[in-house]
Amino acid sequence: MIKHALNVTREADFSAWYQSVITEADLAEESGVRGCMVIRPWGYGIWERIQRLLDDRIKATGHENCYFPLFIPLSYFEKEAEHVDGFAKEMAVVTHHRLISDGKGGLVPDPSAKLEEPLVVRPTSETVIGTAFARWVQSWRDLPVLINQWANVVRWEMRTRMFLRTTEFLWQEGHTAHATEAEAREETLKMLEVYREFAENCVALPVIAGEKPENERFPGAIATFSIEAMMQDGKALQAGTSHFLGTNFSSAQNIRFQNAEGQLELAQTTSWGMSTRMIGGLIMVHGDDDGLRVPPRVAPWQIVIVPMLRDQPEDADLIAYCKSLQGELAAQSAFGEPVRALLDLKPAKAAGKRWGWVKKGAPIIIEVGGRDMAGGNVSVIRRTALYRADGKLDSAVLARGDFVSGAAAMLAEVQDTLFAQAKARLDANIARDVNDFAGLERAFADAVKNPGFVEVQWAKPTGAALDKLVERLKALKLTLRNVPMDAAAADGVCVFTGEPAVERVLVGRSY
Repeated sequence: MIKHALNVTREADFSAWYQSVITEADLAEESGVRGCMVIRPWGYGIWERIQRLLDDRIKATGHENCYFPLFIPLSYFEKEAEHVDGFAKEMAVVTHHRLISDGKGGLVPDPSAKLEEPLVVRPTSETVIGTAFARWVQSWRDLPVLINQWANVVRWEMRTRMFLRTTEFLWQEGHTAHATEAEAREETLKMLEVYREFAENCVALPVIAGEKPENERFPGAIATFSIEAMMQDGKALQAGTSHFLGTNFSSAQNIRFQNAEGQLELAQTTSWGMSTRMIGGLIMVHGDDDGLRVPPRVAPWQIVIVPMLRDQPEDADLIAYCKSLQGELAAQSAFGEPVRALLDLKPAKAAGKRWGWVKKGAPIIIEVGGRDMAGGNVSVIRRTALYRADGKLDSAVLARGDFVSGAAAMLAEVQDTLFAQAKARLDANIARDVNDFAGLERAFADAVKNPGFVEVQWAKPTGAALDKLVERLKALKLTLRNVPMDAAAADGVCVFTGEPAVERVLVGRSY
């Protein structure tokens, strides 16, 4: 029987397990404001790695970073009715610019300091960026405009969960303007592919890329595309979105340009984003009953060295041995970057530090004691192979030189293993043999255990017919996820209407 590091298992209570991982891995904690979290150094370090790798990809496609204000005039939203309707219930609004004493030891807004126009705390930046685009774009020569910003946004969520659904979260949001619809649609799909490649190759998160149904579109968009990931409990997580906005925002914001023939046209715009929700996905896809498992490409520290110190004079030699090892590792290259190796010299027992790093999910943990040093060895623990068949900790003794020279390959193996495990789970939990609504009900009949995704054929209803379909699914706590881009062609009837199907759509429970 294996005694795991966490006091709750995924099988017993997935939700409690998720929260336990966040706490025990020192990822984040409550801030005192509902829905807002303090992201601790290990959690923020993962976000910094996500930023670095994704930012490189965004810039490689020709985009530039910039920054827009946190506060947006309410009138900007009122120009685009569908957009404001989509976010109205989530908007945080600033109405005053000063506080005064209430005479009882408290503070209240100063009535004389009421703003002439309320300011919305940024829920997304389409409206303020659209206003800027209207100033920047005059001629076809000014296009395309390709920008991105890394920022925080606020959406007043009623039910919050760390990293997955928070009132304030961190993200990047890209915004572009183009001369033609074809260029804008190409941009939308290009960035969707950037997200897919990043999720799979960096976060080791297998995803399904596809177009969102009409009811799931971003407010004001003509088409929304997403990458959908499957968590270990079978639920879906929307991990990134890319939107073709057409001329909806450019019409409202007056983004016009003179074409080569001298005629005025509306620009075609897009937007796309990925947020700290990706960390929530990383936890729920890769974590185990001992805590987090971080893919090496996004791990702040890929290798952690833990010396077995005894508070004895010989500790100095052991520390010197470990520092030398750290330097040798840093000289190695993994995934095109120097290996990130940390020497943990905190004054704590080695076993406690080992299990602390296990719970944090460091890809490789190295323990070095006096006998290891004497023999020129290291004891290696891989986070993807924590236990032997007999349930004991798998700590392999390797020659120091062999470990150093093979460190990059070992990190690549950990990365590949995490992806392969998640991909096998995803593929094994997509049902494609459901042919009617009764079958769909049966597939999700167990309210405790989620089967994963069900891919069904449908007639792609719109308007009232789609609304009715969504309500039927809502009664089962199900949602339409996306229409997979690599799905087989429709060859049957719609499971919802019995009409000839036109495509296949994923159905599932979601976060």
